[in-house]
Amino acid sequence: MEDNKIVDLFWARDEQAIDESRSKYGTSLSKIAYNILANREDSEECVSDTYMNAWNTIPPQKPFSLFAYLGRITRNISINLWHRKHRQKRNNSADILLSELGECIPHSESVENVIETNELSRIISEWLYSLPKNDRILFVRRYWYGDSVDDLSIALSQTRSAVSGRLFRMRKKLKIRLEKEGISI
Repeated sequence: MEDNKIVDLFWARDEQAIDESRSKYGTSLSKIAYNILANREDSEECVSDTYMNAWNTIPPQKPFSLFAYLGRITRNISINLWHRKHRQKRNNSADILLSELGECIPHSESVENVIETNELSRIISEWLYSLPKNDRILFVRRYWYGDSVDDLSIALSQTRSAVSGRLFRMRKKLKIRLEKEGISI
C-alpha cells in the first residue's frame, strides 16, 4: 500500500493503518531499533511504541514520507531508551555512533545558539546530496540505520579499514562544510 493511503488511514483513525505500517516498514524499523539497542525485546518495544506515537501524532501531522517519519520516531525512542538503560555505561554501539558524529556536528545547545535546527538539517541534506550516491548510501546506512562498520564492509566487499577511512573522510568533509556555513563545532 502506498504511503499516502496509509497516512489517510491514520487520518481516518482506521487501525488498519498500524497493520499496513507494520507490514510495509516493520522489518526496517526493527533493524533501526536493534542497531541502537542490540536487544530484540527492547527493539520490539520501541517499534510498538513507534506505532502508538504515530497513531497519536497523525493527525495533526501529515508526513510526506511515512518511512522517514516512522524511522525518526523509532530512532528517537530507541536512543532515549538506550540512554535510560546505559546512564553509567560507556563504549556501546550507540555511544560510538554518537561520538563519531560528535566530531563534526555541534551539540544541540550550541546549534540553537548558532543556527536553527531546520537550517542545520537543510545544510546536512544539501551536503549529503552533493556526495556520490555510494558515499551517500554508506553515510546514511551508518548514521541513520546504525549499521556496523563490519556489516558495511561485508555489504560493500571492502575491508573494515577502507570503510572506516571513507566514513572518516566524509565526516571531515561534513565538518568543513558546516564550518564554511558558519557553524562552529
